[in-house]
Formats: sequence, structure tokens, C-alpha cells
Amino acid sequence: MSYLDRIKECNEYREDDKIPFLLDGKRVGQIAKRYKDYFLKSNIFILENNTFTLIKRLKTFDERTEALKKFAQEVFKDKISNMYMNELYPVIESFTSKPLAYVDRSISSLLGLMSFGQHLNAYVMTESGMKMWIARRAYDRGYEAGKLDHMVAGGLAYDVKPSDNLEKECYEEAGMRAELAKRAKPVGFVTYKYDYTLGGKEDILYCYDIKLDESFTPHCTDGEVEEFYLMPIEEVANIVRTTNEFKVNCNLVIIDFLVRHGYLKPEDKDYIDIVNGLRI
Repeated sequence: MSYLDRIKECNEYREDDKIPFLLDGKRVGQIAKRYKDYFLKSNIFILENNTFTLIKRLKTFDERTEALKKFAQEVFKDKISNMYMNELYPVIESFTSKPLAYVDRSISSLLGLMSFGQHLNAYVMTESGMKMWIARRAYDRGYEAGKLDHMVAGGLAYDVKPSDNLEKECYEEAGMRAELAKRAKPVGFVTYKYDYTLGGKEDILYCYDIKLDESFTPHCTDGEVEEFYLMPIEEVANIVRTTNEFKVNCNLVIIDFLVRHGYLKPEDKDYIDIVNGLRI
């Protein structure tokens, strides 16, 4: 296995089993063909020219948002999704376009929507070298339970400022006070396109670095994390390269960190393909 294998795994996506989802003639997502009948029974989706769209009477932003809210609640009621999250994600054509509606995060994969998240690389410089705080996801999580994860990571709702959301996630997942969280530095993003259980979508993850003192020890306040480990960066890199222990998208963010901090060099095998692969 290799870093390039991790990148390829994070971009396992098929187009041929999807039906495009359009709004106002703009492609905003894609829906897995296995859910075709379910969508048609919803009374808000119609199929036109082999593409899904919303029924004609849903013309305004608010009308579409309200209809999609009720649809998300029905999806949860019918046990297709395992939760209703009450977090707003945008229905957009591209990351620079204005949203055409809001939907609950719980159905973003089902609709194949472009989605956003934030991952924080928390590292410590010790006498023996750089170490990184790694979390193990709680075993009762609905997605990738028990997998290794970043100390702080989460989805980014459309109606929340990235800086505010990161502070919230830092407190909830690591018990980090706001003054400390503000030291996190935005360092770019990675992107990938992946087939989740409910459907395939493109994800954009904003990446952050924070250098912590050895005196800091994270503690989870919201039940998301089972335990934390302070690992030598070489051990983290080896786990990414040789195993599937990390939640799949964490691999991309950590590989990006290794590139930016010089642990992966131009002399290394597949360097150009690795760097190119971090952003589709």
C-alpha cells in the first residue's frame, strides 16, 4: 500500500449508477439509481430527460428549502438515513455559486451535493520530534465508528462562519477554549469525490494547523471521541501509508500536512501524483 493508494480510495466514485439532479437547469448533485423509485414517490421530485429536478410549483428559495426539509425528515422516518441533523447545507452548482436552496446535512450524500468540512492538524514539538494528536472515533458513531480521526474535524454548515464553526468543533471534540482555537491557521484545502452509503458527492475540506504546547491534553465534551493518542508523526505517516485505520478523508488531510511540512519530498516516489491527487 502507499499514499497514492489512500488518495485513490478516497476517490472511489462511479458516474454510471447516478442520475443527475438539476435545479434551474444547473447540475447541483446526483442521485443513485437504486433510489429512483423512492424519489419519485416523494411528490416533490420529477424525472425529466433522465435527470431529477423538483416539481414546478417549487419556484422560490424558501419553498424549495421547506420541501427539502420535509423530505429529509421523511428519509429519516423511513430509516434510509440514521439521523436528522438540523444543519444546513447548500444546494449549489459550484463552490463559488449562490445556493438555490438549503437541505439538512443528513441527506447531502443522498442528493449528491457538494459539501464542506474542516479538519485540524494538531501537533506538538517535543524533544524527540514532532507528534500529532489523533482521536479514535466513538464506537457508537453512525459512520466509520472506531476509526482513527483528527483531533478536531467536522462538517461546515452553510450559515456558519468557518472560524466560528472551527471554534465550536474545537470545544466539542477536544475541550479547547476559544482563545487557543483562534491560533489555528488556515493552510488550504483538499477535495475528493467519493461514493458513500447513500450516494456519491464531492467534498471540500478546509485544512488547519495548530501547534500546541506539551501541557495541553484534549478531552471530548460531546461523545464523538473514544480516546486520544499523541503519536510521533512518523507513526501517523506509517499508519496512513500501510493501513486503513484512519477515517478515509483524514488520509488526504494528513498527506497534505506531510507534504507541507517536508515529510514527503520531491525525491519521493509518486510525489507529483500525490500532490496533484489531493485536489480533484
